[in-house]
Amino acid sequence: MPTSSKINFSVIERDEYTIVHFTLKEVIEPSMLKKIKPPKINSTKGVILSGRGPIWLYCFLAHHYHPTKFVATYDPRLGGAVVTQSHDPVYRVGEVIVVEDFDA
Repeated sequence: MPTSSKINFSVIERDEYTIVHFTLKEVIEPSMLKKIKPPKINSTKGVILSGRGPIWLYCFLAHHYHPTKFVATYDPRLGGAVVTQSHDPVYRVGEVIVVEDFDA
């Protein structure tokens, strides 16, 4: 079964960033990483990653989107996304970006 049928990606565009949300339809294995095709986004904006999955999937996605303005991971307990890497001094590592109107 192709990996794309095991992971659903959705993309939500905002002015300063793009939210890339994923859902897993079933358990995935690390060997499947080479088959995953994350959605293309505007790399001049930041990206917020969201979804329930293994940490190695988050690492893979963060690496994939590294060239963007910033990479952050959504944490519903904080009501926002924690910046984990940045190429823009406006977005600092450890900063929480409030994400409104998003129900992960």
